[in-house]
Amino acid sequence: MTELAPIPDFNVYPVRATIERAESWDTGAQVFWSDGHVSRYHGLWLRDNCPCAECVNPETLEQVFDISTVPDDLAAASVAVDDAGSLTVAWPDGHTSRHHPGWLRAHCYSAPPVVEGMVQSWGSDFVVPEFDGRDVLDNDDALLAWLEALHAHGLALLRNCPLDDGSVEWFADRISFLRQTNFGRVFDVMTKADPDSSAYLSIELPLHVDLPTRELQPGLQFLLCHVNNASGGDSIMADGFRIAETLRDEEPHHFKVLSTLPMEFRNRAKTSDYRQRVPAIRLNDDGSIHEIRVGNFLRGPQHVDEADMPRLYAAYRRFIAMTREDRFRVTFRLDSGIMATFDNRRVLHARTAFDPASGDRRLQGCYIDTDELNSRLRILRRMAARAHASA
Repeated sequence: MTELAPIPDFNVYPVRATIERAESWDTGAQVFWSDGHVSRYHGLWLRDNCPCAECVNPETLEQVFDISTVPDDLAAASVAVDDAGSLTVAWPDGHTSRHHPGWLRAHCYSAPPVVEGMVQSWGSDFVVPEFDGRDVLDNDDALLAWLEALHAHGLALLRNCPLDDGSVEWFADRISFLRQTNFGRVFDVMTKADPDSSAYLSIELPLHVDLPTRELQPGLQFLLCHVNNASGGDSIMADGFRIAETLRDEEPHHFKVLSTLPMEFRNRAKTSDYRQRVPAIRLNDDGSIHEIRVGNFLRGPQHVDEADMPRLYAAYRRFIAMTREDRFRVTFRLDSGIMATFDNRRVLHARTAFDPASGDRRLQGCYIDTDELNSRLRILRRMAARAHASA
């Protein structure tokens, strides 16, 4: 019996629905699935995604075929389902494409795109997920569980973390390489004599994201507590996605302003000068919330049309006021050996003021980019799927 068509990437695609029949449609194919779904694929798309060894390098699985080399009006000569259950498409030049049913269904564009894990926004009743830090360092199953929680909620705590100097980097290395900034690869959050950030003072820090002044904000942030026996210095977190969603529901005019008008963000320092003009709320193509940029102490003079300035201030002031509402905030204390990990493009973080004369407070932090988190998560999911398939 003929084997199923090859898969043009490294992932696992279970066949949860089989192809009952296929027929010509437009320039391509209409596929009828065993669960009742109907998919339609255009000819250029089917030809562009042919997985054969002539079209995809069998070692790298990178595409070799050049879609610009075929006629604009390319249409399939015939379509069928072979005895293995793959969709076969014959082309006028004699080439034949075979498409794996699991892969084909996963990439069906006659249905909404498949979401890679649900993002779940939260408020004050959120119970922050906790994991054992040493398990995460040693065990890929624990690593996967931690990263799934971070993907869904944007916030998780690790307890029982080793406190070697620089050990925060060990956790980042479990995902990928670090994102270096002007604060270094690994930075200490503690009072300093000549600070270049408000984080290095003992004052209260309002809810904010780090480095909204960058073209690309750091994605995932790690803050490992080495010592915290000073009076004060409690951590406060809020889901910026939840605040933005609530603003859209309750005061859509303010939401529209913050998602369309650019704001000025600046890092004022003696040896660096970072600036960025972007909306405080960035959206995906489908209107869902992609990114939050809020940092009250990292704003520059705003510059929008004079008619828009009152609207910008009204919307921004309302957003900041919402960050102070108890319905959005969770509060906890980072003690020695506890690490907070959170999505810096989503979760706002703050701390209460502390008294440096009452004790020591030192955290170590670092960043990685969201692309690295997502890549590692996909690889771990792939490994888990392969293990499940072979069990």
